[in-house]
Amino acid sequence: MRQAGRFLPEYRKIREKHEVLAICRDPELCAKVTAMPVEVLGVDAAIMFADIMLPLEGMGVKLKIEEGIGPIISEPITNSRSANALQKLDAASDVPFVLDAIRLVKKILNGKAPLIGFSGAPFTIASYLIEGRPSRDFAKAKSVMYRDPKAWHVLMEKLADSMASYLQAQVDAGVDAVQVFDSWVGCLSPQDYRQYVLPYSQRIFKRLEKSGVPRVHFGTGTSNFLEEMRMAGGDVFSVDWRIPLDVAWRRLGYDVAVQGNLDPAAMLADIDLVKAFAGDILGRVKGRTGHIFNLGHGMLPEASAETAAELVKFVHESTRSE
Repeated sequence: MRQAGRFLPEYRKIREKHEVLAICRDPELCAKVTAMPVEVLGVDAAIMFADIMLPLEGMGVKLKIEEGIGPIISEPITNSRSANALQKLDAASDVPFVLDAIRLVKKILNGKAPLIGFSGAPFTIASYLIEGRPSRDFAKAKSVMYRDPKAWHVLMEKLADSMASYLQAQVDAGVDAVQVFDSWVGCLSPQDYRQYVLPYSQRIFKRLEKSGVPRVHFGTGTSNFLEEMRMAGGDVFSVDWRIPLDVAWRRLGYDVAVQGNLDPAAMLADIDLVKAFAGDILGRVKGRTGHIFNLGHGMLPEASAETAAELVKFVHESTRSE
């Protein structure tokens, strides 16, 4: 999952000297951190080490990442004027370091594992831009949605177009798949998702249809509107631990792949219990192709690298073809 390196001792040594955004802006450091989970844990793919807020700086947003808090926006978006003020993203000139890092990672991996690029989804990014910082209830974001729909739709349209452009630039730089993170969309009702989110996620996946790479649609707390997420698009759908994997897959349809769905907190348990949890998930797959074993959300910093490596080994051994 994203930021897989943050629980690894090797990554922590780098973090002692460099802030997150500094690592993201340094292609060599970024490439090194991105490749770590493949080298240390033996996972089957690498995902770019980045922050979903990175492209926003190119759109004119002033932000910082505060340790233990997350993104802080200097001037939150509150109305149509501030939404219209967002600039169009030019990935080549605004985030060249991301594209350079992709090329370096591809050389480091040298075909050992595919590389996944990613972006934030319009709703999740909009929630940060409006709230000004991480939120638990997303009241400000929903207030703009309900009380100033014009501003909301301007903002979402700009974000959808910019993220589609950003992801396409990553594909052009060499990533083998892309993932769109809608981490906080689970705060919405199905009706709100359909009206305020679906068209913009759909816009991104439609734009990437001809890219030729798998498109992963990620969300948490989405069991109330999996069918709507399917409508929004994607080739692979991430499922979190709040719904059994087989139930979610049946609702999504077996013609798409699924990713998940171990609870990240399970990684803090004894390895035998972790294996039991993983075994239950694999049992629900029933040998079908199209399942990517993964966590339901990001790895917790408190997780053990040894436990993670044991889990990877267990999944490989449990699913290896005879």
